Amino acid sequence: MKGLNTIHKRKSATITTIIMLLLLLCIFFFGLKYLDPPIESGIAVNFGTSNVGSGNIQPLEPVKTQPNPEVTEEVSQEEVVEEVVEESSPDNSPTEDVVTQESEESIKIRKEKEAERKEQAEADRVAKAKAEAIKKAKAEAARKQKIEDDKKRKLDEMMGGLNTSEGTTTGGEGNDNTAGDKGNENGDPNADGYYGNGGSGGGGDYQLGNRKALSRPKPNYECEEEGLVIVAIEVDRNGKVIKATPGVKGSTNTAACLLSQAKIAALKTTWQADSKAGSKQIGIIKYRFSLSN
Repeated sequence: MKGLNTIHKRKSATITTIIMLLLLLCIFFFGLKYLDPPIESGIAVNFGTSNVGSGNIQPLEPVKTQPNPEVTEEVSQEEVVEEVVEESSPDNSPTEDVVTQESEESIKIRKEKEAERKEQAEADRVAKAKAEAIKKAKAEAARKQKIEDDKKRKLDEMMGGLNTSEGTTTGGEGNDNTAGDKGNENGDPNADGYYGNGGSGGGGDYQLGNRKALSRPKPNYECEEEGLVIVAIEVDRNGKVIKATPGVKGSTNTAACLLSQAKIAALKTTWQADSKAGSKQIGIIKYRFSLSN
């Protein structure tokens, strides 16, 4: 044979043949064994025709089944239990629904109460702010009124009783709406004017209660200005002017040249002595500056 032309190939064929023969012998003598029919597997169950039974004799024919009251009761009880369970189970849904509805309703009520609380808090805040604004406005009005009252009081003190007069006669004359005899104590009862020093002079109005001015120096003109200058004065018991403040309320011209000359003239003015007067009595002097004179 051409396939076994070498010694190695012949040895391989011989060894292969021997191995195959050994395998066949092993399979023949030591192969798997089995039973016919094969052995059944699982758990053996006793022959019977019902789910219950008693006794030690195995019948070979079907046995007539006897009614068992106990079994019937158990079955009926089981059926009742099952029915009860089946009936009670649907009741859980309405309960859950009611709980859910109550929860939603309580949440809605809580939200409404919270909204009402916020609205009330906002209304209280607005009312408080409004009350504070009204309080501040009243306080400001009272403060302004107090300032006005203080100014009026100071002016009344400065005037020193110029609007009061003691006399025994009745009647009056003047161009004001207030009762009294308007004019000057040194004036002429038949004169038509209500301002001036009286007599032939025209230097101004001198007012210090019932005290008369003894000397009335006139201010000098040093500028091209005209108008009314009112000087507030303070006079001691001896009739000396100890303080003069020109340009107080009522003045129509507060030019420096007019104020300075009015102050000088007021300080040089002398008044009647009055031992019963205060340490200082307040009055005014009115100077009218006119370029036509």
